[in-house]
Amino acid sequence: MPNSGPLIVQSDKTLLLEVGHEQATACRRAIAPFAELERAPEHVHTYRLTPLGLWNARAAGHDAEQVISALLEYSRFPVPHALLVDVAETMSRYGRLTLQAHPTHGLVLSSTDRPVLEEVLRSKRTAGMLGTRIDETTVLVHPSERGHLKQALLKVGWPADDLAGYVDGEAHEIALDESGWTMRPYQAEAVDGFWHGGSGVVVLPCGAGKTIVGAGAMARSQTTTLILVTNTVAARQWRDELIRRTTLTAEEIGEYSGARKEIRPVTIATYQVLTTRRQGAYTHLELLDARDWGLVVYDEVHLLPAPIFRMTADLQARRRLGLTATLVREDGREDEVFSLIGPKRYDAPWKDIENQGYIAPADCTEVRVTLPDRERLVYASAEPDEKYRLCSTSATKNKVVKQLVERHGGSQTLVIGQYLDQLAELGEAIDAPVITGATTVPERQRLFEAFRTGEITRLVVSKVANFSIDLPEASVAIQVSGSFGSRQEEAQRLGRILRPKADGRAAHFYTVVARDTLDQDFAAHRQRFLAEQGYAYTILDAEDVLEH
Repeated sequence: MPNSGPLIVQSDKTLLLEVGHEQATACRRAIAPFAELERAPEHVHTYRLTPLGLWNARAAGHDAEQVISALLEYSRFPVPHALLVDVAETMSRYGRLTLQAHPTHGLVLSSTDRPVLEEVLRSKRTAGMLGTRIDETTVLVHPSERGHLKQALLKVGWPADDLAGYVDGEAHEIALDESGWTMRPYQAEAVDGFWHGGSGVVVLPCGAGKTIVGAGAMARSQTTTLILVTNTVAARQWRDELIRRTTLTAEEIGEYSGARKEIRPVTIATYQVLTTRRQGAYTHLELLDARDWGLVVYDEVHLLPAPIFRMTADLQARRRLGLTATLVREDGREDEVFSLIGPKRYDAPWKDIENQGYIAPADCTEVRVTLPDRERLVYASAEPDEKYRLCSTSATKNKVVKQLVERHGGSQTLVIGQYLDQLAELGEAIDAPVITGATTVPERQRLFEAFRTGEITRLVVSKVANFSIDLPEASVAIQVSGSFGSRQEEAQRLGRILRPKADGRAAHFYTVVARDTLDQDFAAHRQRFLAEQGYAYTILDAEDVLEH
């Protein structure tokens, strides 16, 4: 007999979750470690089981029995037997191959299952990566191939468990300075999960203190550390936070960016400077790669550029910590993060952290505007690559933004968009400074500081403010355009306003979209990740906003 659970498990590996069911929240929490959300309309959310999702769950300590139990517990109808078998077999693939340090031969690939090793040895993907056969279950691996081999093994469906250990790196004394503050329980759990796993990714909501997790990992490592960040403003925020939270001094921390080239025991480098090529060579990357780091920290690891993947492949003997709010990558390279940085070691659902009071509760609202007939005609006849810009920058949005800003008068408000001419118009309309990529770093820092202190209460920002910008009292964000259907950008933008407020008030996140256009379609895609975290979007018509 079917039970009354909220989940329908289908043989094509899709899971349908009835959002309004009383057990929906508990079910979402139970399946989140291993299932990926694909679609999130109002009433039924669609998840999918993928090998990568199941292997991430396995690496994080979940076994097939736990996954199967969750499916059986919440499924409304009998779960297809073939799917349960497939889950168990897929998860059993992780760890049948291990990379280990052999006492006499160095780095080796071992298998508990000889036919698997034979299959891998004959694969074209691993050609040239494996050395001499030591015995029936062990083959030599050159240390330089450690990362490339893990990538290849993931592609052939036999992900290796890397137990080969790490070089110590150059020792450097680092300790947490917990005077006036203490590490939150989930931050301590994240550091423990990472350290015991060796290398991997910690997933925490924006505003939940990922920098503290990085500092905790550095205190565990007690070695020189390379920290890779998205931009110079983020680099300076990391430096300030490390000085505040650890025993490190300013002299021990170097910045390696477009503005400065300092290599010190703790060096904070931007992705941009590392991916700069000169005569075909990544000179900065090679320079930093030559240092004997004991730990490499990747901030916003979901943004890793392709050349950094190459660097990461060469750094397999170093401990690696990836920090992110979401492992979603729109280029589909999550598997490279898994194989080169490491699997997910810790993941805290956003709503769990909110319920503990460490991030602010947030209301999400989509406001739909209707394009005037003239704009609809221009949109209908536009080339495909122009359509999104045309609809997302419609002047009809300006009145709505102005009304929303006035509705929240006095609140620290961010207006966020993609297109510079649109942002300039909005800055003028609401009498607010505009920060874009062209704004100098000192000017950005000045405006952000003025916003933090309440000297100014409104800022219009481009995508330069998507990442690693600490604006604790921001409580309203209004999004007018974005990077097409980017789920991780949606998560980052909501994250700008999730720092808990001194008076405990909720945050408000608005997305203004043009009805019946690509803007609306992309908005639906963007919202998938946050829907997975338990956020629901209220949909309003622009006329309702303008009337109030």
